[in-house]
Amino acid sequence: MYDFHTHTFLSDGVLAPIELIRRAIKIGYQVMAITDHVGPGNLEFVLKTLIADCEMASKRWDILALPGVEITHTPAEDIDMLAQEARNFGARVVNVHGETITEPVVAGTNLASVTSQHVDVLAHPGLITPEEASIAARNGVFLEVSARRGHSAANGHVVKTAKAAGARMVLDSDAHAPGDLLTREFAMSVARGSGMDQEEAISLLDAAPLDLLRKVGIQRD
Repeated sequence: MYDFHTHTFLSDGVLAPIELIRRAIKIGYQVMAITDHVGPGNLEFVLKTLIADCEMASKRWDILALPGVEITHTPAEDIDMLAQEARNFGARVVNVHGETITEPVVAGTNLASVTSQHVDVLAHPGLITPEEASIAARNGVFLEVSARRGHSAANGHVVKTAKAAGARMVLDSDAHAPGDLLTREFAMSVARGSGMDQEEAISLLDAAPLDLLRKVGIQRD
């Protein structure tokens, strides 16, 4: 299992980073990113903490744990700058909280995210437009198929729009508690429920994460 969108008590999750990693290992995770919510004020603090825990876990246990961020509810004009700062502070995965249909995300967030050269994943992008998906395809920004309740309501639209534009997708848990972590069976159900056939769903779970890892500079067999 691969998962590039999870949260700890450094933002609105319930577990310490090291405990979330340990629980993920027990259910079969091979690679995970911890991507707590950040804005300009907590960016450096969150990454400093995540880097320490992820480095220790990856050294001692059979998992690749990556420190990351989810830039959340910030002005759209500042997303590219914050994404670049996150890189400078050591983020291996940079997500942006997209224009989900369940929250009042600032209009223009999706466009700013897919335009940025420093963003890896546009999380739960809601009613993303064909134009935004096309820009994501050109810039290599992955569009998230979300397993989280509420955000997942737009998965069918995201998949249809991404496929038409040739944009890459990745399926993530957006876990905030240990019970939110993905099993293979549930991840397949989310993929199939979003409108993918069996072959597409398998590719989303197995091939897409490896492509995302290559995007962030990690080669994995």
